[in-house]
Amino acid sequence: MTRSLQAVAYRRPSVLESAAGRQLLGLETSRGATPTGVKDHPQFFAGFLTSPQVASAALLAVADVAAARYYQQQLRASLDPVVTGNGDRLRFESFSGCCGVYARLDVLEPGLDGGEVGHGTTNVDVNNPLREALSRIGSDDPLHLRVGPEELAVTTMDGPVVEKKVPLPDRWLRGFAEAQVIAAGFDLRAELPAADAVRFLRALPRGGARAASTGPRWVVPSGNTLRPTTRAVPGAVCLPGPERLIALHRVLRHATALRVYGPAVTGGAAATASAWEVVLPGMRLTLTLSPDSSRGFSGEGGVLDALATDEAAEDAELISVLLAWEPRVDVADLASASGLTPERVRAALIRLGTSGRVGYDTAEAAYFHRELPYDAERVERHNPRLRSARALVAAGAVALDGALGTVTAEDGHVHRVRDEAGVLSCSCLWWAKYRGGRGPCKHALAVRMVRRGDAAAEQDLARLEADAR
Repeated sequence: MTRSLQAVAYRRPSVLESAAGRQLLGLETSRGATPTGVKDHPQFFAGFLTSPQVASAALLAVADVAAARYYQQQLRASLDPVVTGNGDRLRFESFSGCCGVYARLDVLEPGLDGGEVGHGTTNVDVNNPLREALSRIGSDDPLHLRVGPEELAVTTMDGPVVEKKVPLPDRWLRGFAEAQVIAAGFDLRAELPAADAVRFLRALPRGGARAASTGPRWVVPSGNTLRPTTRAVPGAVCLPGPERLIALHRVLRHATALRVYGPAVTGGAAATASAWEVVLPGMRLTLTLSPDSSRGFSGEGGVLDALATDEAAEDAELISVLLAWEPRVDVADLASASGLTPERVRAALIRLGTSGRVGYDTAEAAYFHRELPYDAERVERHNPRLRSARALVAAGAVALDGALGTVTAEDGHVHRVRDEAGVLSCSCLWWAKYRGGRGPCKHALAVRMVRRGDAAAEQDLARLEADAR
């Protein structure tokens, strides 16, 4: 597994302090992207939280996920959350060290007061002393929030910075991208009122190897609650590794509802990812779970088809210019502004997701613009299936024959790839094991690349012949 060290520098540690009879929460930012370019320590907000006790608990939940490994729990992780200012809201995101849980806190307009929200993305320091201080907030007395350094400090402070160096695995970046792509296929499946939501979540297993080994669970809406079922049935939602929802317990007493999102399933379906959103006063806290506790998002393969096309790469460059830190990216507006079809815009957004430039909000069924503060361009370069597929194409190992393609693998075995209503199946062990549930195998990817290359060549030839006439 490829790893690198990510240097994250802050002017000072984040702190919760009292001054002039009020509390001030200062969240320090690192180097990040803004509409005017990259800045060392951008400021995104200076104002008040309308529900400080709720916001503190929810921010701690995001930090819990950033510091957790729900699989191989003896290994600890510590990745500072990412904060994005979208003009009308603040989003705090994190990803577990095991790559299986994605967390996001959306502090919406009603949750903020007295200040404008800026635009941009960076890391935010959540250190252990700050966690302890936040956990002691016991009332909703006014709490001033500052995300980023004070303007005076920006212009006058020349002292040393606080620098952290954290290991950043490539699979962590791939997982961040895959979680967004998978969530884009979710729909709202159930909504529970507060009391029923609390009862349901508190009854779930809270952790340990025994809970993690029970395999995926399924639940179906039943009145105002969710009823467990032993198998996938129409309308069911997968609850893989229910102990991974433990971070939601921090905010249960403030919850007004629980919303559950997932893909459509049929009888006998394999385990799937799902998203669990706790609605809070002026904000939303969402946890998205991978299909299995031992299976991170990084291997799901949902972005591979978009990565495999040169067209999507060119479209992504165009769409990226049109993004403006919107809290909701409108596909129709982008299609009109770019001249691309909505399908090509969606493929371009998937492509942008692989470099951390868009996320997906299940509550609003829309992408949002953000720029991960990491060297995420290497996600594509270090994707093993994509690299293998390109090597097969370069070696001339792919032969096409109508709806059938044959790929001669490195070991000399010949694999047959069939096109069944636009879905490519393969005779390899990967397809036999996952049946497309974790994206295309390297052979199907190679066939798709060659097909698209042939189609592009035919289009170029047609244009040349038309020009000649």
